[in-house]
Amino acid sequence: MRGRCGEGARTVVLAALVLLLLASTRWGGAKARPAAWGHLGAGSSQRARNVVMVMCDAFDGRLTFYPGNQTVILPFINLMKRYGTVFLNAYTNSPICCPSRAAMWSGLFTHLTESWNNFKGLDPNYTTWMDLMQKHGYHTQKYGKLDYTSGHHSVSNRVEAWTRDVDFLLRQEGRPMVNLTGNKTFMRVMEEDWQNTDKAASWIRKEATSFNQPFVLYLGLNLPHPYPSPSTGENFGSSTFLTSPYWLEKVTYEAIKIPKWPPLSDMHPVDYYSSYTKNCTGQFTRKEIRDIRAFYYAMCAETDAMLGQIISALSDTGLLKRTIVIFTADHGELAMEHQQFYKMSMYEASSHVPLLVMGPSIKAHHNLSNVVSLVDIYPTMLDIARIPIPQNLSGYSLIPLLAEMAEDEVSSRRLHPPWVLSEFHGCNVNSSTYMLRTDKWKYIAYSDGHSVPSQLFDLSADPDELTNIATTFPEVTHFLDKKLRSIVNYPRISASVHKYNKKQFINWKQSLGQNYSNVIANLRWHQDWLKEPRKYKDAIHRWLQMNTNE
Repeated sequence: MRGRCGEGARTVVLAALVLLLLASTRWGGAKARPAAWGHLGAGSSQRARNVVMVMCDAFDGRLTFYPGNQTVILPFINLMKRYGTVFLNAYTNSPICCPSRAAMWSGLFTHLTESWNNFKGLDPNYTTWMDLMQKHGYHTQKYGKLDYTSGHHSVSNRVEAWTRDVDFLLRQEGRPMVNLTGNKTFMRVMEEDWQNTDKAASWIRKEATSFNQPFVLYLGLNLPHPYPSPSTGENFGSSTFLTSPYWLEKVTYEAIKIPKWPPLSDMHPVDYYSSYTKNCTGQFTRKEIRDIRAFYYAMCAETDAMLGQIISALSDTGLLKRTIVIFTADHGELAMEHQQFYKMSMYEASSHVPLLVMGPSIKAHHNLSNVVSLVDIYPTMLDIARIPIPQNLSGYSLIPLLAEMAEDEVSSRRLHPPWVLSEFHGCNVNSSTYMLRTDKWKYIAYSDGHSVPSQLFDLSADPDELTNIATTFPEVTHFLDKKLRSIVNYPRISASVHKYNKKQFINWKQSLGQNYSNVIANLRWHQDWLKEPRKYKDAIHRWLQMNTNE
């Protein structure tokens, strides 16, 4: 179902107008002769580049290239692809909101920031790349979702993470569902995001145009993250995929792929725990699955339109020709792949993020297959601003991959290694998880490296990650595990997280006093807990009595 005229064509027409303007800019037309990147930097006589970053929440990066891009119309992402560079293998460093954003804002891996769950991020006074750019003369502005510091998200979210080692299984989310709202002219479904987009676009038009110094603007969007589900009762989660007919018309239903699910008995043990706690182990019809995926894609289309408002504001004011635009997300969305929704998984739908960059000196119509990750944003931002890059960062500047540069300058740079690391220590997964992605391989290790089976996927032959070949190719598995251990001592990190979780839970329990029994019974898992409260309290008691060093 696709919109053909009237309101349904407005976004496409807007994108077409921006395309015409881009074609007339110096960097939107014919390929220029490579120049030294430093000659265009903030310390040069030429005017420095502005930077605009739009970061959304839960956008599957595979939608930005074929075949995923066949399912939904995304005109402004397509515009960025035409006039910029798209990374085909960009990954989150932790597939959950706060830890992922902590990595992006700090340039450090999760085990270094110790952002173990959505409650634990960076300290509020941590020096981010934006702080450094401001110190070096950039005007800075932020709108919308940030979510990289400690102390946020629900009590349920943190308690579920702390108790992941407890020997019980409780549903922690409402069953994923869809909800259609409004009519074919209703565009502003996620009103909070639209309001923040309006503020950012207005800032560009009314303030940025008068600056003598360069600026960096950050816009954080909630979409296409699922919406809260209050119908599931008190302390509800977010399991509703909500959109309007306007956005649903951008989706091609025939192109929606229904994912294959193995029998529950054949699931990897961590996958089963995740599917169960996400309330996905029940029966779903093909129509239910297709609708969930369609509504999610429609939410991505609404996200794309917000990106378009920012690009249009830059274009209208003449700022686009000297502004680098970056679009990315904190993580992806499973949308019923592997019988799960949400994220918290190393499977592609959850860990693969969009990363598109467009602007002066950035290669146009360029697809990069190099593996990169969100920690690379920090050094890249500093490189754009010509700020010295600290040597202790986990990330690498992407400018040598992105920019039209002289060969001698590329060869002098600190180049990105052929691997990326992602790790997860939060809720809905009962083991610390580590992913090493390199060339065609994805290796996933758990916990201490031997108590939970590892996974190996050949993404070139098995892009849907349905066949674990870890035991079929033991030499590859051993080689990648050795490489992973050279990057992070993951058994030691897993043990540290285990101790942290127990300590935090004990502190929380003691702070509640006599209210503990009532509070813990009425978290997001209340529907299961209240059926057998004694059973679950006893399981926690046994866990607390166990040796934390085991």
